[in-house]
Amino acid sequence: MRTDERIVLVLAATSAERFAGLRARCPDRVIDVGIREQLAISVAAGLALSGLRPVVHAYAPFLVERPFEHLKLDLGHQGVGAVLVSIGASYDRASWGRTHQSPEDVALIRTLPGWAIAVPGHPDEVEQILGAAVAAPGCVYVRLSLQQNRASRCVSLGRLLTLRTGRGGSVIAVGPTLDAVEEAVAGLDVSLLYATTMRPFDHESLRASLGLPAVVLVEPYLAGTSTPELTSALVDRPHRLLALGVENAELRRYGTPEDHDVWHGLDPAALRRRIVRFFDSGDSTSGS
Repeated sequence: MRTDERIVLVLAATSAERFAGLRARCPDRVIDVGIREQLAISVAAGLALSGLRPVVHAYAPFLVERPFEHLKLDLGHQGVGAVLVSIGASYDRASWGRTHQSPEDVALIRTLPGWAIAVPGHPDEVEQILGAAVAAPGCVYVRLSLQQNRASRCVSLGRLLTLRTGRGGSVIAVGPTLDAVEEAVAGLDVSLLYATTMRPFDHESLRASLGLPAVVLVEPYLAGTSTPELTSALVDRPHRLLALGVENAELRRYGTPEDHDVWHGLDPAALRRRIVRFFDSGDSTSGS
């Protein structure tokens, strides 16, 4: 905001105390509409129509699910852009119950044409992605989570990172799933890719990584959400695909994020069993 006067931050009460200093320095460029998430999106659209670049921040279910019609009409139908930055992700605050869980957020955003979707896996990656998102045109959804990988990578909007190559298939870890996936595939002769952008998807890097035409996708939101991106990348190649993520099931147990990982089969032990079984079922080279 110091270097780009177009940027305006729109809040809906969430994290307002974190921006008190910024609001004191830039009182006309930090707008808190209170617990009115639909209004936050409409305000952002109005700012965008006036030539500004709004960044809207709220908890994931209240930023995407509650004002979804406003995303579709106020931003999308009017052809203006904004950057949406959510926290909470799938079940960061699992103990707060279903109201604060949103594994469906990325699936909903995917139905909106033209939106970019970024899922950083470490706090240091957020600055890299957010800077690119603010500078880019159009609408960008940046999904943040308390769950994070131990180390950050040098990432960029729209690119996959190939962490290693193998003779077997490819495993893609999205955002904060990377540590669990790395542990799960230890010793397996497969390629490992790290994705922090799921739209636009990096077709070239995926195609270059394939040893055998088998791909496992591990995503921290609803399982299968990003499958269309992969099938589009491999449309001219016969392939097998396994999508692992949060199951589309109504769990009525609160628990912890770690509990939910286990219940959805996203812990390292369960991931390894499912990945090995998938590669072995196709006679892929999966190691030991």
